Amino acid sequence: MTVSLEMSGPDASRPYIEAARPDHPSLLDPTHRMDSLFGVVNIPNVVWIDEDGVIVRPPEPGWPAGGSHMPAEIAESMPRLGRARTAPPKPEGAAGARGMQTGQDRAAYADAIRDWAAKGPGSTYALSSSEVVARSQPRPREVSEAAAHFELADHLWRAGQRDLAIAHFNACHRLQPDNWTYRRQAYSLVSNERIGGPAGRFAQGPVKGEEDDWPFESDFRSQIALLGEGEYYPKTL
Repeated sequence: MTVSLEMSGPDASRPYIEAARPDHPSLLDPTHRMDSLFGVVNIPNVVWIDEDGVIVRPPEPGWPAGGSHMPAEIAESMPRLGRARTAPPKPEGAAGARGMQTGQDRAAYADAIRDWAAKGPGSTYALSSSEVVARSQPRPREVSEAAAHFELADHLWRAGQRDLAIAHFNACHRLQPDNWTYRRQAYSLVSNERIGGPAGRFAQGPVKGEEDDWPFESDFRSQIALLGEGEYYPKTL
């Protein structure tokens, strides 16, 4: 089963689902319930669940194939981006965007799933219940509050109360700073409206010279710049 975490409605996800032509169900999760139910904090994330409904591996980075890249038409139309006014400075020696390509082994992930499909509980990749619990995301009060703020932001955005929605988006980013689905969803909603075109959804930051009009406390590139090698997609296999 494929689940798209996207507030913008089914038309934002439909072209990608139709292009993939999957033979399994594809669902839309506009309120990011996957985050609050399973602890998903980034995309792509994979949850392994067996025929009995038991989680065999909790959310982790995973891909159906080895490589991934931005299509040329998107890269070519991407405007020059600036930084949010209140974004933290880039630390010395940070991996930055390069760090997005490190961590989890992309090429081998699909093979691990095939091994589990063939061997079931006998697969070396199938975790015990205690291992699943140990690897699962903790749920402190701040994470629950972040989910509540995101739900409020979602409702207010749909209701047209954008300024109030932005305040709740910023609150959930502060409360759960490592939840990239919260960050990227909020950033993409605004950048898609302001930039548009094929690059709008992926810019996720202010256009150079328009930083004063960016409503968030940070932006995608500035946050990525804070990470070290393997921190964006942690290695779990």
